[in-house]
Amino acid sequence: MNICFLYFDPGLGAMVVQAIVAAIAGIVLFSKKLMYKVKSFFGIVKRDSLFYDINVKDSDVKSKDVRDK
Repeated sequence: MNICFLYFDPGLGAMVVQAIVAAIAGIVLFSKKLMYKVKSFFGIVKRDSLFYDINVKDSDVKSKDVRDK
């Protein structure tokens, strides 16, 4: 009977935890971006952006040069 014991030091444990957290974050961000692309293809994207409902006309914007002051 062959028994192998593995030694996990704190550095290896931290590396394993970091790899698991990075993999989960990567999967979540990839799936979120993928779902946004699918929803935007079908036109189901929510328009709840903070600045989506702000209407600015060109006549309201006055361009000022800093040197004019």
